[in-house]
Amino acid sequence: MLINFLQEFSSTMSVNYDTLNIEKKPLDTPPLEELAKVLNKGLKNNFEEVTVEVVDCPDLTQQPFTLAKKGLGGKTKLVEVGGVPYLLPLVQKDKVYDLKKIAPLIGADPAFIIGAGAGPHPYAGVNCEGILNLNIAKGVVDQQTRISKVDPKNEEVPIQEVLPNSETRIALLANLFFSQGEPGKVLKVHAKKRTGEKDFIQAIRETLVSEYTDKVVGLGGVFLLKEGKAKQHVMRDFSKTPINTDEKLNNWLKFYNMSAPLVTVGTLINNDHGLDLRVQHFHSFSHHGEAGHYHIDVTPDTVEYLGYFNTGEEIYRVDRPVETHQFGRD
Repeated sequence: MLINFLQEFSSTMSVNYDTLNIEKKPLDTPPLEELAKVLNKGLKNNFEEVTVEVVDCPDLTQQPFTLAKKGLGGKTKLVEVGGVPYLLPLVQKDKVYDLKKIAPLIGADPAFIIGAGAGPHPYAGVNCEGILNLNIAKGVVDQQTRISKVDPKNEEVPIQEVLPNSETRIALLANLFFSQGEPGKVLKVHAKKRTGEKDFIQAIRETLVSEYTDKVVGLGGVFLLKEGKAKQHVMRDFSKTPINTDEKLNNWLKFYNMSAPLVTVGTLINNDHGLDLRVQHFHSFSHHGEAGHYHIDVTPDTVEYLGYFNTGEEIYRVDRPVETHQFGRD
């Protein structure tokens, strides 16, 4: 009876794909060799050891990354779905999106999708983080997405699950990198021992902000926290009272220090391109049960990052909130 109720309940919670508002803009794509030089210089302000180079993408289906496709190439797109205003100050539970239906609307088939978002609460039964990692080709799904949720019986140990192939929904908000998963050249970013105040992604993004004042450059990809621990959060179930201050937000979120190795996926962009974007957003999963929203490492003296990124050729803004705010986007 409960299963039937949940299925009936969840079937009513969706958007209308016939009227879904989708905006599209081109992105600038500086040569990867140029980006490597820019990042090699800029990241040294935040890390003691930095190496950025252009390499052939390794097979990302293998350990330690274990993604759904081998590469990050082919018709690359940054895609932002929904937004924080659908979550805060109060949730709009009807904002549930099916990536299997969105992919053809933006001309993505095959669609290798990685990134950070809210997981499908109709499936999970509660609010949850989504660590997106799936491939959709001619309607066939290879779903390797994890979700992470707070266990109300023991909040000290979040629960990580892998979604089944039959579940391709997200909720509320997501920042995704779409490609065809093809092999090819990528940026390899290796950094050790953080000496500055910026997290790994912030350091990359702010370097691009400083360098490309007249261009819009977006990156998507994956990085590994090889050594150390990271401060990460997992959202508790939806608040019944408005969350409209930083204090309320931080009291609602559950923070953890999670241990390497962590596989972290998402997107970043140097400005919002007039689309009211979340300019950086990365979530991580692991093979030891920990998963969540990446903030920053908490072990600067020993931390080590290894990332692979590609540029997005265009950006799609799906169902941009009409009523917006900048709160809760860190």
